[in-house]
Amino acid sequence: MKPSLLVLALVAAASPVLATEWQPKAELGVVNTTGNSDTTSINGKFALNGEDERLTQDYSFTGLRSESEDELSANRYELGGKLARKFGERQYLGGVVRYENDDFAAYDYQATLALNYGFWALQDDTRSLQLEGGPGLRRARLAESGESESDGLLRGFADYQHQLTESTQFYNTLLVEASPDNRFLQNDIGIAVSINRSLALKAGFQARHNTDVPDDRKRTDTLSSINIVWSPKASAR
Repeated sequence: MKPSLLVLALVAAASPVLATEWQPKAELGVVNTTGNSDTTSINGKFALNGEDERLTQDYSFTGLRSESEDELSANRYELGGKLARKFGERQYLGGVVRYENDDFAAYDYQATLALNYGFWALQDDTRSLQLEGGPGLRRARLAESGESESDGLLRGFADYQHQLTESTQFYNTLLVEASPDNRFLQNDIGIAVSINRSLALKAGFQARHNTDVPDDRKRTDTLSSINIVWSPKASAR
């Protein structure tokens, strides 16, 4: 079974109970230049979050594609899923899966599955800090050699949000997946400004880092973006 299909199967198998309230969200950013250079870049994300009295569910798809002078220069997509059982108002326990495919990275793909304990360390009217962590498994394939890696990992995640004004929100999220073969880190930081009830404008900066890469590959990739975000409810993220 292909890794992407395996991840989707794990997400489906882990979700026997549907949440009663679903919240979709989509965002899209497009950059096109012509003249001395012809470049087209598209990045987007679709997320679906569900919650009831016992469970929370989060599913997402993100993609990035860029062409310069009719040559593909970036092509990456990522699938993610999380299912958690609540314990009180601030704690939960569950599982999380992530799969990414990147045609221009040191790894053709990386797939992770982890047990996930999380809690809100801070939660008030304007600020929140959500922390997660737990052990898991990792499967990856090196792009240069085609060799596969399978090992255990420790996963950590932090999500900080600050409502600066009624319409402006600052956010910063950090994901760490540490295994013997590689340590993957991704940090997203930015500001989103609500335009109306369902639309927002988001400016963000993303940094992705892999510690174990061939000498001819860079360890860190960055992405600066300005996206339009849609959600049925007013939301900065």
